[in-house]
Amino acid sequence: MKELLDLLTAFSNAHGMSGYEDNVAELLRKEMEPFVDEVRTDSMGNVIGVRAGEGPTVMVAAHMDEIGLMVSHIESEGFLRAVPVGGWFDQTLLSQRVVLHTSKGRIPAVVGSKPPHLMDGEEAKRIVKIKEMFLDCGATSAEDAAQMGVEIGCPVTLDRDLRPLGNDFVTGKAFDNRAGLVMLVTALKRLHGENVKATIQAVGTVQEEVGLKGARTSAFGLDPDVAIATDVTIPGDHPGVSRSEANCTCCGGPVIAILDAGGRGIIAPRPVLKWLRQSADQAGVPYQLGVGNGGTTDATAINITKGGIPCSVISVPTRYIHSPVEVLSLQDLDHGANLIAAALRQAHEHF
Repeated sequence: MKELLDLLTAFSNAHGMSGYEDNVAELLRKEMEPFVDEVRTDSMGNVIGVRAGEGPTVMVAAHMDEIGLMVSHIESEGFLRAVPVGGWFDQTLLSQRVVLHTSKGRIPAVVGSKPPHLMDGEEAKRIVKIKEMFLDCGATSAEDAAQMGVEIGCPVTLDRDLRPLGNDFVTGKAFDNRAGLVMLVTALKRLHGENVKATIQAVGTVQEEVGLKGARTSAFGLDPDVAIATDVTIPGDHPGVSRSEANCTCCGGPVIAILDAGGRGIIAPRPVLKWLRQSADQAGVPYQLGVGNGGTTDATAINITKGGIPCSVISVPTRYIHSPVEVLSLQDLDHGANLIAAALRQAHEHF
């Protein structure tokens, strides 16, 4: 598990807000290059690695971006206002440490708000909204902030490093979807030297958190026969979530999506489900099935590209998604990589 832990640590600790995925893209390119025939970056910033084969073309996508903020205003006293980029639950952001990505390098900052000591009774009971928060980087004026390199449009990401927990659990930022990148890279490593008949298109996509943009454009350009998107999914194994709301659990294996977003997202074609389930069974990989009514993934965009691309999702159950303290099991990550590898080995028998 150490190799998986090291790889997840590198990807999770890297910073790459939607539209600013460069650091993550550089890391992905470096990790993929030994295991594919070519790696390129398209005009959107998607990183595409291709391993040529004689069978069907299979796209495996993992989005590189994480949710963040962008500086929208600099106050005269040097405090910064920012707008969310991606889906935040406001109260998870308050009092966090963040990183400002400026032309002069990275600057640490904190997220502040009006002190609770000065709030009246009703005000103290409600959630503080992001628009009421501000960033404090230690600047004493707008001019001082400018000297530090801060300007309108600076990306902002969480300042949080991966930490091991008990058993094989780990916590960190941006497991959504650096976990998918780790599964993708690890599957390529495990297939290295094998005679895989499928042509593999391994794609790190951009801007998933703000509209599945990179998946749409890369799928259009690649036009694969079939595709797998990777992501994380909500487990129902902790307080506040019932098993009827989220059937999967951590340590139960990766989740194969049958349907998400109540059908507004992906409805996985039955031949794709048969392929993934049979591949898992033959390889002895445990898995869970997912039917959800919440969010969606890159698979939605891939599925309806051009004339339609058959697609499903392989996800890692992950607690506290879109927070600084996401939690997953390395065992599930390992099984997810094995499932992707097994599916790629068997693709020529199904498509």
